[in-house]
Amino acid sequence: MDLITPAFGLIFWQTLIFLVVLFILGKFAWKPILGALKAREASIDEALSLAEKAKEEMKQLKGDNEKLLAEAKQDRDKMLKDAAKLAEEMRDQAKNDAKLIGDKMVDEARISIENEKNNALGQIKDQVAELSLQITEKLLKKNLSEDKAQQGLIKDYMKDIKLN
Repeated sequence: MDLITPAFGLIFWQTLIFLVVLFILGKFAWKPILGALKAREASIDEALSLAEKAKEEMKQLKGDNEKLLAEAKQDRDKMLKDAAKLAEEMRDQAKNDAKLIGDKMVDEARISIENEKNNALGQIKDQVAELSLQITEKLLKKNLSEDKAQQGLIKDYMKDIKLN
C-alpha cells in the first residue's frame, strides 16, 4: 500500500514545486499570455467590426451602383428618345424640303411650259398672219387683175367706211 498512498514529504514537495511553478508562470507567463489573448480578442473584435463596416459599405455601394445604373438606363433611354425624335424631325424636315423643292420644280415647269406655249402661239400667229397675207396677196392679185374687180373692191371699201 505504500505505493498507492503517497508520503507526506512527497505531497509537500509537489505542492511547493507546484506553487513555485504557479508563481513563476503567474509572474512571467500568464500576464503576457493573457495580454496576448486580450490583444488577439481585441484584434478579432476589430476585424469583425471592420468586416461589418465593410459589409455595410458594400451594401451602400451596391445601392449606389444600382442607383447609378438606373440613372444610366434613364439617361440612355432619354438619349434614345431624343435621337429618335431628332431623326423624326430630320425626316419631316427632309420631307418638307423635298416637297418644297418638288413644288418649286413643278411651278417652274408650269411657268416654262406656259412660256413655251406662249412662244409657240406667237409663232403660230405670226405664221397664220404671214400665210393670210400670202393668201390675200394671191387672191388680190388674181381678183384685181381685172379693172371691174378693182372698182368693185373700191366700192365695197367705200360702203364700209361710210357705215363705220
